[in-house]
Amino acid sequence: MTNHAHRAARFLKNEERAAWHDKTLWMVRKKRDLMALDVPDWEELREQASQIKRHSLSKLDDYLVQFEEQAINNGAQVHWASTAGKLNEIVYQIIKENNASRIVKSKSMLTEECGLNPFLEKRGIEIIDTDLGERIIQLKREPPSHIVMPAIHIKKEEISELFHRELNSEEGNTDPTYLAATARLHLRQKFIEAEVAITGVNFAVAENGAVVVCTNEGNADMGVHAAPIQIHCMGIEKVIPRLSDLAVFTRLLARSATGQPITTYTSHYLNPKPGGQMHIIIVDNGRSELIGKEDYRDSLKCIRCGACMNTCPVYRRSGGHSYHYVIPGPIGSILAPHSNSKEYEDLPFASSLCGSCSDVCPVKIDIHGQLYRWRQDLSQQGARSPIKKGIMKVSGKILASDKMYDWSGKAARWCIKYLPRVLIYNRLNTWGRERELPEVPRESFKEWYNKNFREGDKNGQK
Repeated sequence: MTNHAHRAARFLKNEERAAWHDKTLWMVRKKRDLMALDVPDWEELREQASQIKRHSLSKLDDYLVQFEEQAINNGAQVHWASTAGKLNEIVYQIIKENNASRIVKSKSMLTEECGLNPFLEKRGIEIIDTDLGERIIQLKREPPSHIVMPAIHIKKEEISELFHRELNSEEGNTDPTYLAATARLHLRQKFIEAEVAITGVNFAVAENGAVVVCTNEGNADMGVHAAPIQIHCMGIEKVIPRLSDLAVFTRLLARSATGQPITTYTSHYLNPKPGGQMHIIIVDNGRSELIGKEDYRDSLKCIRCGACMNTCPVYRRSGGHSYHYVIPGPIGSILAPHSNSKEYEDLPFASSLCGSCSDVCPVKIDIHGQLYRWRQDLSQQGARSPIKKGIMKVSGKILASDKMYDWSGKAARWCIKYLPRVLIYNRLNTWGRERELPEVPRESFKEWYNKNFREGDKNGQK
C-alpha cells in the first residue's frame, strides 16, 4: 500500500483540481468563521460541548444502559455489536428475517468504517446510498473523500458524464439544478421500493432513548418514513445525557461543518411506525479500548463536522483519498493508527502541526497535540525508516551542541553555494525533489544577531 505522501503526489499532478479543492474547502472554512462570529457565546458553547462530551465518556456505561432501557420502553429493539463484523451480521440477520432485499441508507460514517455496503452486496442485497454526494461516489465505486461532503473532489462535468452513463441523463448537461433533479427522480423510485431504511446516528439521548439524525437533504426521513423497517447504527460515543444537551451541539454542528445556521433536518426517532420495526445497533469496534488510552480518549468527542478538514492545509492540498482511511484529515489521522498502527503509521506525520484543526474543533479536541503524541508513540514502536532514524540521531547530536550546530550551518551554506547540482539534488534531499533550495545567505541569523545586537548591548545600546 502506498503511503500518504505518494497518494498526495498523485492528487497534486492535476494542478487545476488541487487548486480548486483547496479554494473550495477554504471557502467553507471562511463561512464557518462568519457563523462563529455571529454567535456571541461561541467559545462558551465550545467549552460546554467539550465538557458534556467529557462527562458522557466518563460515565459511558451508565448512559448507554439508560439509553437502552428508554429505547426499549419506546418500542425499539436494541442490539449490541462489539466489532464491525458483528454490526454487519446483525443488519444482515434483520434483513433476512424480514425477507427483504432492497435497502436505502442515509449517510453513515460508521457503516463505511464497518464495510456494510460491500458485505451486503456480496450477499445479493441491493443497498442504495441516498445522500446525493454518497450516491455519486457509490456510482463511481469510490470511498468518500470527506465526512460531510463526500464528493467534494468531483466536478460537475464529471458528475454529468457519470449520470449520463448510469442514470441516462442528458449528455453534456452540467447544470447543477438539472443534475440534482435527475438524482432526485432516481432516488424517489428507490425510496418507494425500499423494504429497509438504514441511518447513522449523530446523537443518542440517554434521557428519552431518542436517536437524532441530522441531514440537509431529508433523505434519512424519506427512507425511514417509506420503509416498514428502520435500522439506526450508532457508535457508543454518540450518547449524550439529556435532551437539553442537544441544543448545544445543534448550534455548533452545522455552523462548523458547512457554515450554515442549523442543519436543515434534525430528526428525532423515538418509536417504530405502526406495524413497523425500529432497530438500534450500538457499536463498539475498538472504541472502548480507545477510552482507556488517556492521551487519545478525547478524540471520541468528535461530532463528525469536518471542520478540521476544511481548515487543514495538508488535507486541502492533498485530497481525502490520500489518507487511505475511511475518515480522512486530522481527526482521521488520530483514529486510523488506533485501528491499525502499522498500516496507518504515516498519517500522523501528514500534518504541519499548525494547530488550526484544534482552533476550529467545536468540541475542543486537542487534535494537533494528539497527532504529535502519535508521532512519538509510533517512533518508539519503530515506525521510522532506518534512514530517518540515522538522520534524526545525527540531527539530535548537532542540535545539542552549539559548536556542531554553527559548523554544520557554515558547511551547508558552503556546499549549496559551491558543490555541483548533482551532488545536492539527490535522493536524500527530499525538499529538492519538488522545489529549489532557498538562496544561501551570507551569514546565519545567529551571526547576524551577534554582530548587530550583542555588540550594541556591550556599548549600552538597545
